[in-house]
Amino acid sequence: MHSVTAIVVAHDGARWLKETLAALPRQTRPLDRVVGVDNGSRDGSAKLLTEAFGSHNVLTMPRSTGFGEAVHEVLRRLPPAPGQEWVWLLHDDCAPDAGALQALLWAAEQDPKAAILGPKLRDWLDRRVLLEMGVTVSRSGRRDTGLEPREYDQGQHDELADVLSVSTAGMLIRRDVWDELSGLDTGLPLFRDDLDLCWRARAAGHRVLNVSDAVAWHAEASARRRRRISTSEEHPRRLDRRNGLFVLMANLPFGAFARSVLRNVFGSALRALLFLLAKQPANALDEVAALGSVLGRPWRLLRARKARRNGRKQSWPAIRRKLTPPGAALRRLADMVQGFLAGTGPVDSAGRHHAAAETGEEDGDELLTDSGGVQRLLSSPGVVLCLILAAITLAAERTLLPDGLLGGGALVPVTGSAADLWRLYVEDHHAAGLGSGTWAPPYVAVLAGLSALALGKTWLVVGVLLLGCVPLAGFSAYAATKRMIPYTPARVWLAATYALLPVTTGAVAGGRLGTAIVIVLLPVYAALAIRVTAGSSRAAWGFGLLLAVGTAFVPLVYVLVVILGGLAAVSFGGVRRGATRSIAIGLGTPVVLLFPWLVQIAQEPGRILLESGLHDPRLSDPRLAAESLLMLSPGGPGVPPVWTTAGLVAVALAALLLRRHQMVVAIGWGVMLFGLLVAIVVSRITVHVGGAIGEAAGGAVPVWPGVPLAFAATGLLVAAAHPAHRITEFRAARGLRRLGAMLIVVVAFATPLAAAGLWVARSADGPLRHDVADPVPLLAAVESAPGEGTLLLRSRDGEIGYTLLRGRGPLIGESDLEPPGEASTGFGAAVAGLASGRGGEYARTLASSGVRFVSVPAPVDPALQRALDSEPALARMSLSEAGGLWRMSGQVTVPPPAAPASALHRGWLWAQGALLVLVLVLASPGARTADPDGGSADGPAEEGPRGRRRGRDDRARNDKGRNDKGREGGGRGRGGEGRGGDDRGREETVPA
Repeated sequence: MHSVTAIVVAHDGARWLKETLAALPRQTRPLDRVVGVDNGSRDGSAKLLTEAFGSHNVLTMPRSTGFGEAVHEVLRRLPPAPGQEWVWLLHDDCAPDAGALQALLWAAEQDPKAAILGPKLRDWLDRRVLLEMGVTVSRSGRRDTGLEPREYDQGQHDELADVLSVSTAGMLIRRDVWDELSGLDTGLPLFRDDLDLCWRARAAGHRVLNVSDAVAWHAEASARRRRRISTSEEHPRRLDRRNGLFVLMANLPFGAFARSVLRNVFGSALRALLFLLAKQPANALDEVAALGSVLGRPWRLLRARKARRNGRKQSWPAIRRKLTPPGAALRRLADMVQGFLAGTGPVDSAGRHHAAAETGEEDGDELLTDSGGVQRLLSSPGVVLCLILAAITLAAERTLLPDGLLGGGALVPVTGSAADLWRLYVEDHHAAGLGSGTWAPPYVAVLAGLSALALGKTWLVVGVLLLGCVPLAGFSAYAATKRMIPYTPARVWLAATYALLPVTTGAVAGGRLGTAIVIVLLPVYAALAIRVTAGSSRAAWGFGLLLAVGTAFVPLVYVLVVILGGLAAVSFGGVRRGATRSIAIGLGTPVVLLFPWLVQIAQEPGRILLESGLHDPRLSDPRLAAESLLMLSPGGPGVPPVWTTAGLVAVALAALLLRRHQMVVAIGWGVMLFGLLVAIVVSRITVHVGGAIGEAAGGAVPVWPGVPLAFAATGLLVAAAHPAHRITEFRAARGLRRLGAMLIVVVAFATPLAAAGLWVARSADGPLRHDVADPVPLLAAVESAPGEGTLLLRSRDGEIGYTLLRGRGPLIGESDLEPPGEASTGFGAAVAGLASGRGGEYARTLASSGVRFVSVPAPVDPALQRALDSEPALARMSLSEAGGLWRMSGQVTVPPPAAPASALHRGWLWAQGALLVLVLVLASPGARTADPDGGSADGPAEEGPRGRRRGRDDRARNDKGRNDKGREGGGRGRGGEGRGGDDRGREETVPA
């Protein structure tokens, strides 16, 4: 015969306790004994217990008493009942359904091994929402219910389930099993004590069941921080995390325990880092302190493991199957990262149970809401635009898709891995070519970091950034102008036109990786600049970080932004609070991050006008026509006809005629004229270039005005798109206005359509290819000793350009290294002497620099061939349509190995890394730590142990009446209205 003793433990829970007490006499299976425990409540909970059970059935405990300690004290004083006694544990915020106890006992009769049973728990406020159907834990100690957030109970989980654990809220446990296991661990006064008890019960051979026919409504007041926790001075997040780790490590067998320690050390470090990046240092401290408090007290952990050693190894195979699958744990980590990137802060469950967030949907709205990710994506105009641009890109770049080395134009053949790029960046002295002691360009570090994320595949990163810059630029422009251009059709037009500008297609055809990256970043600069001028510090740090990236590839970007930033500081510094400070942060961050390299650039001002990569005079037009500049065409390969952008210019001119939005239109035109003026100036400048690995033919290249024209196009597009919503007004009108609106739309969309059509028809016609041969001939690579070099000679218009390679092709960034001035001058003179047929001393100079082979790619200039054949120190190895190869027959001196990095170099690299982390933290999206349930509290908020806000005071007061009404309706719909002492069953006095 079953006997049931119910124990209700209360602690400042009067707001929920009334309904909990009212549910007990309504049970269809009457209780045999009922005992109440008040843990030092200050809100009248003790009075409610006394009124319901009588003073002789209520025990008063100190305020710091935990739930397990209170139950222990009751059972210590209460003699066992005759027959098989069951103990029903209830929280003050847990109201069982009228048939809950009967359903639990029925399930116990079906399985003699069942020792612990728990009900289905639903949310106290929204009584359709499931909270728990049994609980498990991940191998990192994270509590897992297996339910989706705000999952509605539609019977989808209804079954008698064998689970790892059930909550103490509504737990039914045999008293003999309680005594056998020594009950709840009093060292866990709050959180995870239920998991520990159920784990020990399963290790002892008992079963733990979740009974879906038994229903209870739980407010989770302590987990959701709806009341102050008096059992511990620690924050609930830290307490929950610490207890979760402790229970996991105390119950695991040794092998799994050792793996758990390693897993949690690295996992906690990663989570703490994400919290820091999200500007939640308190949460990061909780994460680290929780792990430290467990591992820092090894004797307590060893004692707990010793007490739980019986049956631990034998029961592990069955318990392991109940733990959270590894895939779900990885998804939880991915959700944290997604929450961080979304700006809501890392999403984690430490310190909370399964909270039900409040939504603004009316009843039944959830059935009308589309939950299909694919459908949501395909219904977004920005996504559809990017897919169209991607299809256009694939069609236009069809000749660049076959396998092979990507290179040509300004892009060196892409070789090497992320490790090679990191090595190049951290070296103090570079052995490439003639050698160089200068700092490696910082864009090498950017590409190395991105390549590391791509599993070391540099070719993949460069291919995506360069070949995919059109869809990337379209997405960037569409997303960045959301607040600036609220009219969606205008944003689509702006993004499509921007992505297909002549600058973009010219950058792809010319292999200009730096311009391609700046094109993608430029709309983001514009969006962040608006927030910077409004005084946002976080936007300023983000702007400065991205500006440093763009400057690393194209230094001219910084000059242009500094001029525009200075004008913005003059315009807004005295009007908007914090604007001057934010502008200073945004403009100063690149200087700090790129300081040593910027000093090198400043010493040769002409290099500021160049971008990353090779500098081939054939990629720029030194006599660019005025109409090309006016139509935003930078010249060079891959650029469409001048008239392609005429529609954009015409629409922007039409915007000047509108009376509204004149300020934005004027600013856009001002940026356009500024960019155009800079483009006119730089397009007439030639810069002498030379590098550690070689020098261009003629030694001077004209500057390509692509980036200034991109600035001009951005301003022009904003000026044209911002007032575009007025098109709807003109279309609704009649006569000439309607005709004019239609004409403007046709002219506007003619630009992206014409640009796309011409790009696809011509394909990505330019020097960029995807079948570039290795610049070092195979024979030279095989027969060269370590350190020996191959000299590549190129003849154009009677002038010689050269490249010196040391046993392999050049890495990205090596072409921008500066050689020692004397070595470069002497080597260049020796190359000129050898090519002119005056060998002798010049050949010996080359040999002393480590030149073993001389290679001339096809087509071989006959005059150059005769000069090389006439040199006694050179022996021809081969001559064919693929090119010619000569070998140096004399003694070749290999340059000495590079010296180890200096302390100054290493120190600055560490400082640069620390500065980068700091800027990332300051620029990263942060979020306040809100209530874990995400909804409204149903009581006054309190200040917790560390002063954190426990709830939203105003919202709680406004919603209190509605919530109380919801509780009355939801709690009594199943169990009747009455509450009387006569229906409570047999009472028994608790011995004093």
